[in-house]
Amino acid sequence: MTPGVRVADAVSWLLERQSPEGWWFGELETNVTMTAEHVLLLRFLGVSVEPIREGAIAHILGNQREDGSWGLYYEAPADVSTTIEAYAALKVLGVDPNSTPMRKALRVILDLGGAARARVFTKIWLALFGKYPWDGIPTMPPEMIFLPPQVPFNLYDYACWARGTVAPLAVVISHRPTRDLGVPLGEVIVEGTESALHRVQGAGFFWWLDRLVLKSYERSPVKPGRRIARNRLTQWIVERQEADGGWGGIQPPWVYSLIALNLEGMTLDHPVMRKGLDGLSGFSLQDERNGWRLQACMSPVWDTAWAVLALRAAGVPRSHPSIRSAVRWLLDEQITGGGDWQIRCQDPPECGGWAFEFHNDIYPDIDDTALVALALLRGGEGDEVRTALERARKWVVAMRSSNGAWAAFDRDNYRELLYKLPFADFGAFIDPPTEDVTAHVLEMLAGLGSDEHDPAVASGLSYLRATQKSGGNWFGRWGVNHVYGTWCTIAALTALRMGDDMVRRAVAWLVERQNADGGWGETCHSYVDESFAGVGNSTPSQTAWAVLSFQAAGVHAPDSPAYAAYQRGIAYLRDRQQRGTWPEAHYTGTGFPRDFYINYHLYRHLFPMMALANDEALHTRAVTEEPSTALRALGV
Repeated sequence: MTPGVRVADAVSWLLERQSPEGWWFGELETNVTMTAEHVLLLRFLGVSVEPIREGAIAHILGNQREDGSWGLYYEAPADVSTTIEAYAALKVLGVDPNSTPMRKALRVILDLGGAARARVFTKIWLALFGKYPWDGIPTMPPEMIFLPPQVPFNLYDYACWARGTVAPLAVVISHRPTRDLGVPLGEVIVEGTESALHRVQGAGFFWWLDRLVLKSYERSPVKPGRRIARNRLTQWIVERQEADGGWGGIQPPWVYSLIALNLEGMTLDHPVMRKGLDGLSGFSLQDERNGWRLQACMSPVWDTAWAVLALRAAGVPRSHPSIRSAVRWLLDEQITGGGDWQIRCQDPPECGGWAFEFHNDIYPDIDDTALVALALLRGGEGDEVRTALERARKWVVAMRSSNGAWAAFDRDNYRELLYKLPFADFGAFIDPPTEDVTAHVLEMLAGLGSDEHDPAVASGLSYLRATQKSGGNWFGRWGVNHVYGTWCTIAALTALRMGDDMVRRAVAWLVERQNADGGWGETCHSYVDESFAGVGNSTPSQTAWAVLSFQAAGVHAPDSPAYAAYQRGIAYLRDRQQRGTWPEAHYTGTGFPRDFYINYHLYRHLFPMMALANDEALHTRAVTEEPSTALRALGV
């Protein structure tokens, strides 16, 4: 089969999956805690689990490993918190605790230290049902809402995803509720650790502050301002409910907001609660193979922008109906209203950003905005596109942090002091600038005609030079990991036609990390141990990132020292294509480094398709508006 036919197969596969409205989105697969916590949410609110019982059981048990555990990602080590939540949900769903899967799961939990060794969020879920003492949960006083943005530990010190989670949890923890789980769960506590459950884990000043001051305040019958603080937080939460009923477009703020509002007196028939619960159904998926599961998020804007870029790389013209409908949909999704981003953005312009999801207008993000701009540059045309691009450029430049680089959602969200809090044992609490987001912004600015004389470009380049690792690679915040960050940065530097010395070092690093099978891979463990940077089983998406890096850097020519590595990477992608697409079980997307990872189901298709399409364009046809012979056969 010729390379052109392989690209045509991939194009056909992708076009068949476009929605009538113009968007694409692939499943955003995470770990089973999303489904398990949904079961626990329904039980807390008194909603029947019967409609999802069989499907949820199938999903959770279908992801259990042979040793009885569940992990954070494919082939991850056993994770005690994930396993506890899965075990608890299965008991609620009626799975026999004496069954082999349940006995094996309990054995793992006890071997890993039981509930005492779980992360804070798991302990909170247990405490909601009286299975963990509230005095062992770190304090998060709702009075934090009174702190102005200039004072440490104010609500806007937290990244937007953490802010949307901490706000309702402050309400929940202040209530210390206990509702009936319906099943016993004491067996997840290791004998002899009972006293440890009553102590907040940690050390240092903030641990003593929690133990001696905040816990004493919580026990006091007099709490000046507590009622007002809860009311203000409740109002803050309600004001941030999105059109789809959710909060922040992601599961954690959503479920904790529903719990907090319910504790504040909103019954299930209240419009806010009803809208929130109904909206969660839109995040669920069900099929015979994988059962019923809840996605942590949905990624239609991100997926659609990449789909446009992949189709254009394959030679699908701007005039094609699929490109035109995707561009139309993306234009309609541009956000022009305000949001929390205005708190740290002095003299903010009109927003011109895009969010990751269908509905998350309060939290547009810089990474999606840069990518959509690139897609519009490659796939769109006309005055409306030019207006949208200029609006996006102004907003993105205004969101540059004081160190000259860009974060995902906010400006100058640096307060690392938050990680000293006993509460901060899971996830990313802040949103500092990162290499991959900064690179995407620079690539966007290059496409819009900026050069080294643009202060935004100059500062971004300085940041990338300062953050390049000694081996030549870059860290990847939102993709796993150094292969991703290195590809993003090479794409930006070559688009700007700058930083040749950095690119050469980066290409050399990629060549050194190529696997024997011709592909590239990197495990999520590289976030824990950087010696694993670029080390892991080959995957189609990560191999494509390396190949795309070579193509951008010009090492696809036969006289390049890296030509042999490039050819082996192309062969890897060709050999592993199956029925138009590529299989990929490993997680190559990142939610929170060390804690939460994502398997984007379209990554395995979009990036290999782009890499093979670029190779075809480089070797068999000129890059023009004219589609290849294979694509013309498809009617493109």
